[in-house]
Parts: sequence; C-alpha cells; structure tokens
Amino acid sequence: MHDRDLIDGLRDRLAAAGLSGSFLVRNLATGEEIGIEPDRAYPIASVVKVPLAIAVLEAIRVGRLDGATALEIIPGGGDEQSSPGIAKFAHPVRIAVDDLLYLAIAISDNAAADALFDLVPPAEVDRVLADAGISGIAVRHPMRDLYAVAIDGLNQAGVQVAHAIAVGARTPGGGHPVAQLDLTRANTGTARAIADLLAALWTPSAIHPEVAARTRALLRNALVQRRLGPDFISDSTTWASKSGTLLNLRHDAGVVEHEDGEAYAVVALTESAVPAAAQPAAEALMGHVARSLHDRLRER
Repeated sequence: MHDRDLIDGLRDRLAAAGLSGSFLVRNLATGEEIGIEPDRAYPIASVVKVPLAIAVLEAIRVGRLDGATALEIIPGGGDEQSSPGIAKFAHPVRIAVDDLLYLAIAISDNAAADALFDLVPPAEVDRVLADAGISGIAVRHPMRDLYAVAIDGLNQAGVQVAHAIAVGARTPGGGHPVAQLDLTRANTGTARAIADLLAALWTPSAIHPEVAARTRALLRNALVQRRLGPDFISDSTTWASKSGTLLNLRHDAGVVEHEDGEAYAVVALTESAVPAAAQPAAEALMGHVARSLHDRLRER
C-alpha cells in the first residue's frame, strides 16, 4: 500500500467517526515525516501548557524566578467541575512553583497553569518560543479564559447544547463566535509546529539543555493517557505527552522512544462534529490513526 492509500483510508475512517484532524509523525533523527493535513491550525487548549512550562523553566534558569517559591492559591476560580487539581480543593494552599509545573503537566491542572501564567504571561511565553526559533504556535490567553466559555455548572442537556454550538458555528476561515475557538483569538498551533516544539525538546536546539531535560521529565510524568498513550505505551517504549480538550476539540502530542534508540514525535489535533462530551471511540480512533502513521514511517 502506498502512503497516499494509507492516508486516504485513515481520513475516511476519521470522517466516518465524525472527526476531522491534523496528524503528524516525525522521525526525530532523520526528520522524515508522514501526516494528514499537518499545517492546519487549531485552538490547542491544554497543549499550551508545554510552551508555558518551557517559559517558566527558562525564567527559573536565568534566575528571574525561584522554583522553590511558594504561592498561595485560593480555590474557586470557576473551573471546579471540569479541571482536576487545585480548583477542587476545599481550602487555600501554598504550592511551590516547581510543584505547580508538575500539576499543570501531570494532571493538566488549570489552576496551577494560571498561577504560572500570572508569573510568565502569554506574551512572554510567545517571546520564549520565538527566541527558540519555534513558529506556528500563538499563545494569547491563560487557561481561565477557556473555562469562561466551557460547561461548568451545566446539566447534561446544557452540555449537549454547548457542544452543538461549538460544532456548528465555525466559519470556513476558522472564525468562531466563541473567542477561545476562534483561530485569531485563541491559543493556536498546527501539528507541524507542535512537532517542531517536541523536536526542540528532544534534540539539540536553541532551548537550553537544562530546560529541555526538565520539560521532558514533566511530560514523561503525565497521567492523562487515554488518547494516543494506549497505542504507544509498552515495556519496550517510553511515552511522554500532553493532551488538550475544549468542547469538541481533542488533542494529544508526545514523543515515543523505542528501545532500539529511535524516537518519533507524534501529534494529533482533532475536531469532532458529534455534539457529545464523552466519545471514547473517537479517542481510540485517534490512537489508531497515529499508530498507523507511526508504523508506516518506522517501516521505511
């Protein structure tokens, strides 16, 4: 089967499941790639926490921040129902910057990420990416702007309405009445740009080696592995990743390292046309598509 036949077949399976997607798999040693619409931009939801972590770790490295500094965080920022972590706490807490980084990546804690965004604003994260030579990712707002439009406090019928609006309101040019789904106002990126970011963390780049190593360690500790993880986690591989979710958007991006030394960046950004919050079959299909592309590239 030629690559085009494989890609067309995978695209058909995605469409049958109500998914459109941007996928890219890259061999980090050779730069060889295979993908499906890898240059299509999407709002990236919690995947933005990866560049955030890089920017915070760079600020720690140069001495602008101290990772041991403890911040007082008061729960109740409006994200209690959708995000795990501090937002569900019953009492104020003091947490060190280093530990907020762990929470933001390992369990995708939005409150922890927002505490870090207060220290390193979106414009600074954008600058750190530019300094590292990473283009194609735009960081425009903190996480609290996401759950201002999401589904907190809604009953099941309200959740379905929210998803229906998310599915049906996008314009052909990527506009959307919901700012956090509008490509001109949201945190956005492409599969290729996110693969570039992962490559910069796993291979020599303008990102300082200490920052890259600490970010890789954080990504290896991620606990949310329901999308690509089941297709890449094994006794003979190491998988490090970050997922992102907002209404009908489901993303995952990571690096799989094989015991023979080969490593691949794997990125999946998807949008569902099905107005439902829980879609385990769609998430399993994301993993299947990514694994199929990975296996084809690894066979070369």
